[in-house]
Amino acid sequence: MLLQIPNVFSKEEVRYIRQRLEQANWQDGQLTAGHIAINCKDNEQLSEEDPFAIELGDEIIKRLGNHPLFISAALPHKVFPPMFNRYQGGGTYGFHVDNAIRKPKTSSQRVRTDVSSTLFFSEPEEYEGGELVIQDTYGEQRVRLPAGDLVLYPSTSLHQVTPVTSGARYASFLWTQSMVRSDEKRRLLFDMDCAIQQLVQDVPNHPSIIKLSGNYHNLLRQWAEI
Repeated sequence: MLLQIPNVFSKEEVRYIRQRLEQANWQDGQLTAGHIAINCKDNEQLSEEDPFAIELGDEIIKRLGNHPLFISAALPHKVFPPMFNRYQGGGTYGFHVDNAIRKPKTSSQRVRTDVSSTLFFSEPEEYEGGELVIQDTYGEQRVRLPAGDLVLYPSTSLHQVTPVTSGARYASFLWTQSMVRSDEKRRLLFDMDCAIQQLVQDVPNHPSIIKLSGNYHNLLRQWAEI
């Protein structure tokens, strides 16, 4: 499932964040690349211990933790602290699959990467290239979202960031360990949840709401790992 979540941050908030990011201490992204990814990764990242990265990452987790659409789609159990990258001057990240298990530098807790997310802090017109290309069952999906918007997709997906040929692409990326490991099951639960919420709006006293809601929670109870 690939899903856009709009307006995680407002345009005014993005302008402030961009100012801070442009003044940040960027490092070679290959410092955090594995032995395979190092051959296709060419970008810059903030250290996981960077004070602003920690501050902004905490705010991202707080907002997503209160966002009904993110909760419904990701069914989060654990979230790896958000990281930040910058692509410019031809920077790219070739096709790869995210590592299955991640361990933050600032914690001993490991996170299984079920859902990947990218939160954009550059407007599409501010740079050329830099598309997030995700391969799924429907073919290649090419993503360039407005600043402040987030896209989430299965971490099992083969994906890349195409070369940024002009301008700069700023973004945050994070991984979520879902209560439901299977993307197919998460999608079924998400579709059911959306249908229930629509039914509540359209026919608030319909007797099927209670039954459907019960089925949703019984499936979640059966599939959840916590």
